[in-house]
Amino acid sequence: MSIYFDNAATTAKKPKEVAEAVYQTLLSGEYGNPARGSHDYSLNSFRTVAAVREQIKELVSAPATYEVVFTNNASMSLNMMLKGLIKPNAHVITTSWEHNAVLRPLYQLVATQNVTLDIIESDEITGHLRVSDIEDKITDETTTIVVDHGSNVTGNIIDLEEIKEIAQKYKLTLIVDGSQTMGQYPISLADGVIDAFCFTGHKSLYGPTGTGGICLKRELEKELVPLLTGGDGMQSFSKTQPQELPVLLEAGTMNVAGIRGLSAGIDYVNSLGVASIHEHLLNLSNHFVSGIKDLSNVQLYGQFNAKRCGVVSLNIIGIDSATVSDCLWEDYGIAIRPGYHCAPLMHEALGTKEHGTLRFSFSSFNTLEEVDIAINAISELSKEVDE
Repeated sequence: MSIYFDNAATTAKKPKEVAEAVYQTLLSGEYGNPARGSHDYSLNSFRTVAAVREQIKELVSAPATYEVVFTNNASMSLNMMLKGLIKPNAHVITTSWEHNAVLRPLYQLVATQNVTLDIIESDEITGHLRVSDIEDKITDETTTIVVDHGSNVTGNIIDLEEIKEIAQKYKLTLIVDGSQTMGQYPISLADGVIDAFCFTGHKSLYGPTGTGGICLKRELEKELVPLLTGGDGMQSFSKTQPQELPVLLEAGTMNVAGIRGLSAGIDYVNSLGVASIHEHLLNLSNHFVSGIKDLSNVQLYGQFNAKRCGVVSLNIIGIDSATVSDCLWEDYGIAIRPGYHCAPLMHEALGTKEHGTLRFSFSSFNTLEEVDIAINAISELSKEVDE
C-alpha cells in the first residue's frame, strides 16, 4: 500500500463523483459543442459551463464585476494575463516565490517587449518575503504586480492584504497565482482589488488535469490582447476575436467533460468546507513538522508561525533530495516530490540550489496515520546519516 504526499503537483486521489461526471458526460451522448448551435446538445454544454462559472465565482466570493474564463491549467491562465495585459516598456514587480509559470512569461516579455522587472527577495531558510520592499521598487513606469498566493516550496501564504493596499494606492494591476491555495485556503475577491486570480483545477479543487481558469474583472476586456484566437461560434465573419469576456479568451472547443468534472470537485470542496479542509491540512502539516523538527540532520524550510497551506519542505543534510525521494518510494511506498518544484528563485533564496528539497504536500484524503509513517521514515533515514 502506497502513500501519496505529492498533492501540490496534482491530487492523485479524486472524489469518485469527479470521475463519474467526466464519464457520464462522454457516455451520455447529450453534450455537444457549447455556443455552436441552438439544439439541446449544444445548449446542454453551454448551460453547464455557465453554471460552473457561477459556481467558481461563489467559491471566491466574486461580485458581478468579475467573469470566469476556463483554460487548460494555471500556466495557460498566467500566460494569458501576463502577455495579454502587460504592455511594451512597462515595469513589473514580482517575487522570488514565483513558479516558472510566472517567471518564464515575464522573462519572455523582458526579452521581446522591453519590459523591465524587479523581483522581491526572500530570506534564507525561512523564505520570508520582504513585502515591504515592493513599495520601494515602484516607479512611474510600474503597471503590474504579480504574486504567488501560496508558495509551492515552503507552503507559506503571502500577505495579500498588504499587497492589495499597495496596488490600490498606486493604481496598479494585481495578478495573483492561486494554484496552491484555491480550494484549500479561504479566498475572497469581494473587495474587487485583485484584477485577475489564476487557478488550476487539478490540485486542491480535485478536478481533472487539463482544467483551470481565471477569475478576472470584466473591465479588463477593454485592454486584453488574447493569447489565442480562433473560433467563437458567434462572429464568424469578424477578422478578430470578439472583444468580450469570456469568448475573448476562450477560442476553440471547450473541455466540457473536464469542466463538469471540475464542478464535481468543487462540490466536494464545498461539502467539506474550505475552512475545514484548511484546518485538516494544517493539522497534518503541524503533526509532521512536530515529529521531525528535532531530528538530527533534518533541515526544515519556511515560516511555521505564519499563515500556511498544506506543504512542507525539508532536507536530510548529507543526502541528495532525489536519493531520499527514491528511498521513500522504494522502501516505504511514500510518494513525494524532490528537486526544485519549478521555483528556481525560491531555492536560490533558501540556499537549496545545489540539491533542492523534499516536498511533502497533503490533501483532504491524507490521514494522521499516514503522516506518522512518513515521520518514522524520515527518522530512520536521518539516523542512517549519523551511522
